Amino acid sequence: MHQSNVCKRINIPKYRGVYYRESSKRRHLGKPDRCLDICYRDSRGKLIWEKVGWMSEGYNAAVASQLRSERIRAVRHGDELPKEKEAEITLGEVWKYYDEWLNTGKKDSDTDRSYYKNHIEPFFEGRVLSKITPFDLEKLKKDLSTKKLAPATVKHILVLIRQMINKAILWNKWHGENPVKKIKLPKLNNRRERFLSKKEAQVLLKELGTVSKQLYNISLLSLHTGMRAGEIFSLKWGHIDKHNKIIHVADPKSGHSRKVFMTNTVKEMFKSIGSGEPEELVFKSREKDKIDRVSYAFRRAVDRLGFNDGITDPRQIVTFHTLRHTFASWLALQATPILTIKELLGHQSLAMTERYSHLTPDHKRDAVKGIEKILGEKDFLKLPKKKLKKLS
Repeated sequence: MHQSNVCKRINIPKYRGVYYRESSKRRHLGKPDRCLDICYRDSRGKLIWEKVGWMSEGYNAAVASQLRSERIRAVRHGDELPKEKEAEITLGEVWKYYDEWLNTGKKDSDTDRSYYKNHIEPFFEGRVLSKITPFDLEKLKKDLSTKKLAPATVKHILVLIRQMINKAILWNKWHGENPVKKIKLPKLNNRRERFLSKKEAQVLLKELGTVSKQLYNISLLSLHTGMRAGEIFSLKWGHIDKHNKIIHVADPKSGHSRKVFMTNTVKEMFKSIGSGEPEELVFKSREKDKIDRVSYAFRRAVDRLGFNDGITDPRQIVTFHTLRHTFASWLALQATPILTIKELLGHQSLAMTERYSHLTPDHKRDAVKGIEKILGEKDFLKLPKKKLKKLS
């Protein structure tokens, strides 16, 4: 069984065969939570370890000792031990199978790994699937919302748990009912409406530059190219063609690649960083690994500038994705054809890009005026009145 963030077993002197493990994360009554285990030997003399449960769930040493006595009694009298205990599996163990499956090429695999590591694992540490209830998931949903995560992110995390459990059932690792089916997923109206003005963008980049040069470069790249955070984090030096000012982007959403064109500012930014091996990441974490999320320093910089003061509508809140949205909005304001914007953003369908069409309201009127230029604006007025009567 996966025992991450749990210390080694310690015997409880008054209760033979009963042990506890202290969690480094879970708390109970102001102290580290303890998970109780029992050990005994089966009819063949094999040592069996069995998890009883957490003290925060109502278990104690006396209950664990009683359960151990029942197991020993069953072995002595030839009774069959409960099979369901053998089939118990934790969400962490399911993740191991799911993570291996992600390596087969599932889209958004890096996002899934980040969400599991940062949000799911800390909440459901060591929890067996049979102990995960709809109420627990509602608590998780509330906890994530309290952290001001976007509704789309909260939904993604809950859907990830649903997919993990569905896979466990499909792979015959568990035979229970999926508790995620019994909760309501957040409703999304995440069409981001707010985009930055030129002055706001300049002020934000300047503020980010005082915090981190890398965060500044990542943000500038998104603002000038419309690249997603995940695309930037996956960017390798072999994807960059400085001579032709082209970036070859592997799109995590569609699985296809597209060309992104550099501005002179972006080209100079890459020059300032230097260069690396073709398979080397351009931007790295402090541990020299792949970055798995946007630094919290970005949100703190936005807060210092007061961009989100008094704003409660998620569509109006400035996030890192606002940079990509600003790029597209600025293109629309410059009368860039909607199909061109679609290709530059890497959208799978035109419907995803049409949200920017409202920024060019005069184009339809201008298009109709073009007909007058072809036909001649005063041709109809020059017709004789008699002909007008016949036409009517």
